[in-house]
Amino acid sequence: MSDFEPKIVVFLCNWCSYAGADLAGVSRYQYPTNIRAVRVMCSTRISAHIVLELFKEGADGVMVSGCHIGDCHYINGNLFTKRRVKLADDLLKLTGVEPERLRLEWVSAAEGEKYSQVITSFVKKVKELGPSPVLKDPKLVTRLGAAVMAAKYFRSKTLTCKEVKLTAKGNVYEEVIGPKEYDLMIERAIEDEYQKSLILTLSSQEARSVIELAKEIGQPTDRILEYVVALRAKNMLALDRIEGTTPRYRATIGGA
Repeated sequence: MSDFEPKIVVFLCNWCSYAGADLAGVSRYQYPTNIRAVRVMCSTRISAHIVLELFKEGADGVMVSGCHIGDCHYINGNLFTKRRVKLADDLLKLTGVEPERLRLEWVSAAEGEKYSQVITSFVKKVKELGPSPVLKDPKLVTRLGAAVMAAKYFRSKTLTCKEVKLTAKGNVYEEVIGPKEYDLMIERAIEDEYQKSLILTLSSQEARSVIELAKEIGQPTDRILEYVVALRAKNMLALDRIEGTTPRYRATIGGA
């Protein structure tokens, strides 16, 4: 769409990328004006659920930009940023939204030209992707709502903050977890939390059976049943009624 002008939100760390953006302006480097810049003290202030909420509200693209690894004003802040953006990226893939709509860039205070280049490149990519698919597919709002809920879960938030400790120092049993094993553990946890969040979101709208949930979510019935059992054990899902021989469940907490 040649006339499409994307709505893009860019989070800029106060100490590096925001200064880089300022330098780009002073140096008169040209870049598209599609972005809505948000200044934050550190890029790690941007949690995954904030990024996903923006996509849910119809943003065409989101970029998070901070200091280069090793140069963070708050020492390790951008290491957490890297994992949080990866969490948002993984959840976007599960919802069906193109992960290319989310980008992480490291820009220093001295890289005004690089700032203009990454903004130009990202706006071009989002233009190629077209308008947010949320506008055409209301089901994506439900899926993104579930992704927001999953990103807020204690398990997801905790694991994304423990990478340095678990891969370098080890767990409570002094067992060091390798990077690949840690990535696999994170991926499994994210998918589990997303599927459970989606079950809660759908069943908060109306009581649903396991078969209905499996069909709508696109997962095997036995797997959905495992999630239902786990949610019932935590009192997050309750039996609403039985129609014939089919139990129907309703969320006991509000959906996303």
